[in-house]
Amino acid sequence: MSLEDKISRDYVQAMKARDTARSSALNFLRAQIKNVKIDKRVEQVADEDVVAVIKKQVKQRQDSIAQFTSGGRSDLAAKEEAEMALLKEYLPAAMSPEALGSIIDEVIKAAGVSSIKDMGRVMKEVLARTGGKADNQTVSALVKERLTKL
Repeated sequence: MSLEDKISRDYVQAMKARDTARSSALNFLRAQIKNVKIDKRVEQVADEDVVAVIKKQVKQRQDSIAQFTSGGRSDLAAKEEAEMALLKEYLPAAMSPEALGSIIDEVIKAAGVSSIKDMGRVMKEVLARTGGKADNQTVSALVKERLTKL
């Protein structure tokens, strides 16, 4: 079962259970996935694309939480946090920092990188190897740390 099918199935279950918060968040996610379908002109969206949509939505929620918290709207921040937790359920398990560090070291050795100026090249290769199982900010911080030690 694809991730898109799982999200649709969970949406139907939330509607039947009259769970408005869950159904609303999943309905919005389904709409974003449908936009990707339209843009790419495909019938079924690949799981990697669905993960990318979910990550984008999680990032938007994080930004909203920061805005609402600074604006003193803890009620709206709590709602966004609940939606973010729901979205994170559909993301693959995150890589451990040790595994991520070993991938970064492999890429640095293979690419023959000598300075921080090559960070973009290293980031691109590391993100390709992790396959969406690592947070971009975490990867960036670890790559920068490793490259500054060179």
